[in-house]
Amino acid sequence: MSFILGITGGIASGKSTVVNVFKAKGFPIVDGDIVARKIVEPGKPALLAIKEAFGPEVITPTGELDRKKLGDIVFEDSAKRQQLNRIMNPYLRQQIKEEMALAKKQSPLVIADIPLMYEGHYDHYMDEVAVVYVDFLQQKKRLMARDNIDEKMAEAKINSQMPLAKKRELADTVFNNNGSKEETSQQVLNWLENHFRIEK
Repeated sequence: MSFILGITGGIASGKSTVVNVFKAKGFPIVDGDIVARKIVEPGKPALLAIKEAFGPEVITPTGELDRKKLGDIVFEDSAKRQQLNRIMNPYLRQQIKEEMALAKKQSPLVIADIPLMYEGHYDHYMDEVAVVYVDFLQQKKRLMARDNIDEKMAEAKINSQMPLAKKRELADTVFNNNGSKEETSQQVLNWLENHFRIEK
């Protein structure tokens, strides 16, 4: 029986640090961001639905999604952003479920890396959910450095998401990423040893 561990966090919380430890140990990763890109490849039904809703200008001459143009449309308009989410959601959910089912046949542990785990109610498909947590000041500092943005913009980006403190309350497991990468990686290795008797 395969175990699915969902991993989520917030912007610049260090989710990739945690996921990379599992990846290095050879466990399959179902990545929500990669799936979201897959379902809008040329000819896919989700892309056709987006074109119908937002017009041919969001498609490049080579038939691909023009992310910049679509981003500009939905970033300023929350109704349009919700419309895009409604279009994408069934395709995204179906593809994620298919990829998890396939991965379960190959490994005793499957990692589902899904940014909107709780917002999209993907936690229902998981055996356990781990949240990668950092405190607000640390998150803001890392985001400013990573994206080269000012404090106001960093706060706006963080505040547009469900608060990490709320996600931490909902989590089955918390990987605290306030310290070094090594300390965070050690927590993941401890989890693996406790759950799967996998040697560090």
